[in-house]
Amino acid sequence: MDSRLVGQPRPRAEDQRLVRGQGRYTDDMNLPGQAYGAFVRATHAHAVIRGIDIEAASQAPGVIAVLRGQDYLDDGLRGMDHIPNPADAVAFKERAFPDSLTGSVFNQRHLPLVVDRVRHVGEPIVLVVARSAREARDACEMVLIDYDPLPAVVDAVQAMDEGAPQLWDGAARNLCFQARVGDEAAVREAFARAHRVVRREFRNSRIVNCQMEPRSALGSFDAGSGEYLLISGSQGVTRQQMCIADALGIPPAKLRVVSPDVGGGFGPRSCVNPDQLAVLWAARRVGQPVKWTSDRNEAFLSDYQGRDQVIRAAIAFDEEGRILGIDNEIIGNVGAHTVSYVPLANGSRIMTTVYHVPAATALLSAVLTNTPPTGPYRGAGRPEATHVMERMLDVAADEMGMDRIELRRRNLIQPSQMPYRSPMGLTYDSGGFAANMERALLVSQWSEAPARKREAQSRGKLLGTGLANYVESPVGAPRERIEITIGADGRVDFVVGTQSTGQGHETSFVQVLADELGVPFEAVTMRTGDSLFVKVGGGSHSDRSMRLVGHLLLQAGEQLRAAALTAAASMWGIDAQGLRYAGGRVRDEAGQREAGLGEIAAHIERAGMPGHPEEHRFFAAAEFNGRIAAHPTGTAVCELEIDPETGDVEIVRYTSIDDVGRPINPLIVEGQVHGGLAQGIGQAFLEDYHVDPESGQIFSGSYMDYGVARAGAIPRRFDVELTEDRTHGNALGVKGGGESGITPATAAIFNALADALRDITHEELPMPATPAAIWSALQRAQEARS
Repeated sequence: MDSRLVGQPRPRAEDQRLVRGQGRYTDDMNLPGQAYGAFVRATHAHAVIRGIDIEAASQAPGVIAVLRGQDYLDDGLRGMDHIPNPADAVAFKERAFPDSLTGSVFNQRHLPLVVDRVRHVGEPIVLVVARSAREARDACEMVLIDYDPLPAVVDAVQAMDEGAPQLWDGAARNLCFQARVGDEAAVREAFARAHRVVRREFRNSRIVNCQMEPRSALGSFDAGSGEYLLISGSQGVTRQQMCIADALGIPPAKLRVVSPDVGGGFGPRSCVNPDQLAVLWAARRVGQPVKWTSDRNEAFLSDYQGRDQVIRAAIAFDEEGRILGIDNEIIGNVGAHTVSYVPLANGSRIMTTVYHVPAATALLSAVLTNTPPTGPYRGAGRPEATHVMERMLDVAADEMGMDRIELRRRNLIQPSQMPYRSPMGLTYDSGGFAANMERALLVSQWSEAPARKREAQSRGKLLGTGLANYVESPVGAPRERIEITIGADGRVDFVVGTQSTGQGHETSFVQVLADELGVPFEAVTMRTGDSLFVKVGGGSHSDRSMRLVGHLLLQAGEQLRAAALTAAASMWGIDAQGLRYAGGRVRDEAGQREAGLGEIAAHIERAGMPGHPEEHRFFAAAEFNGRIAAHPTGTAVCELEIDPETGDVEIVRYTSIDDVGRPINPLIVEGQVHGGLAQGIGQAFLEDYHVDPESGQIFSGSYMDYGVARAGAIPRRFDVELTEDRTHGNALGVKGGGESGITPATAAIFNALADALRDITHEELPMPATPAAIWSALQRAQEARS
């Protein structure tokens, strides 16, 4: 491949359109004659519905229909099957959790409207359809619901207790499943001969998916053809089509799904939401399109959320500080519905991260609670695992009186051990783990931190440094397809099943294909986000897009170059052996004949493809169904200062060394690191989703109550470097760069916090570590000393 474009830090082509307000998001879309929907949502976290009075709402001005869950069931429809149990990381035809210690893996279909019992605040109960959005919302106020409140449980640990409120029949102690993974016997033996065992419990906080674009859905139904249309932003149309068609009991071909521009996904928008199904059903009921757009308060109550895990960690060490074994218990709060078990699968597979661990095991519990459902959120298990591993190493170094960097050096997987098989079944084929750490230490001027700490102390500040090594295990949907067509005008059109939610696919994919065909960047157009032409695709998540699409672009490009030679030979009536392809043109060796791709496409349109005269398109397709493993890796270093008088924290410098394999566009990769860090800072310090433990009421239901990182939270000094240790798993050598910023972020930050507070307290700070939480920890330490 001629690498004119691959590897270049090219500004994103789509940004000119998006920053000028020319993007087309779901709420920008309208259909003739459309009505508007609004939802009546549950005000209780757990309650039986004794009655729903819709009489007044039905008579309200502009109201077209007031729909309940029983109406949906009476139409012979069923709930969505999210298929929460993900495919195995290696054997993609198998589920990650084939067995459960509870006897079975629980999976409950998810209805678009509650019928008789609500299980979290914000759950949709009634859909009002009216001539305008305001009339629909006004009528919602007139719906009267008779609740019989039940005890609620919002904490996953408490939900497993005998006697805790039960959410679903068939899930005793609210357990969806409980599984033991790894080699428990080997870990027991390792712990029995350990010189020291370090234990600690961590709570990884719940995160609201604060994407810039609120969710929206516009549905329509054609009674003549029986076909549905759903316009709704997501992370991939194919999953939406399959899941919703199944619920409606129709063939997927009867449902067209369009995902226009999408303002952020981060994982939860991979899954199908009940409101998407509801507007489609409502459109069929009322005989006209129905549109719904969430407001921010509604989003805090009903969008799928992320994280929310409790991890009880234990590591056994020998006398030299080498790890003998790891025994973790991971408890995941899945919320009120079984949307996804992906974070538990990912987190347990990668929990030994970049370190040589002879034996490991984990007890996994997926637990239902009276909270909004959770799903994969940027990193989906990897940040949680990295946080625990890196905090545990700092805690262990403290307990053993060792230097925390030296402890890591003794345990890092070395290049000589590659390919390395982890005790949890992953195989790393590349990754300079030790080199990345040493580079991060150098760039961050780690050795000079003691002097900076003394200088900060002279100003009354507590300075701390923290380091976190990481490796990822991206998996994601195993199936992807691309189709490429070259027109007589020489333009290249390609269709792909992924969906950009801000990743810059219109730039990075085109860089690869333009190089592969030797055509200008401007000659290539990418199309995605419409099941009318996207036949197969897994969407964008889990660092999968460039890994799979790049692989397919090379395959299809090779097909097209070969077809160009054959077609040119046919056009000139000569043997293809004497022809060469370069720079988007075919030439004979004598230099007497030359044709561009447009001329060849025109010939194929007239005469057909040689050997396939019925095919009049200059076309290639490539499809993949399987796994292309890759393990992005790197190191982050955080340096921060705490004001002990207020608990306020400022990150003064941050270093990120990331190996994403071959960076197709370094500018985009660095942007991904920046965005990931911003989300990591948000979780570490600001994002506090507070649910009342008794009532299940949500106390942080708006941006007035829930903080996200703003520009001022980003470090003044932020050094990003890309190292390049290509994977052998795909021809492009790419590993993935979408999650490298966030994966080590909270680990590096909390290690820095602990370092700053080392001489005062060893208390594990809660997440988020707000100024109040830090100040309170300082006060407790002071009171303990006095």
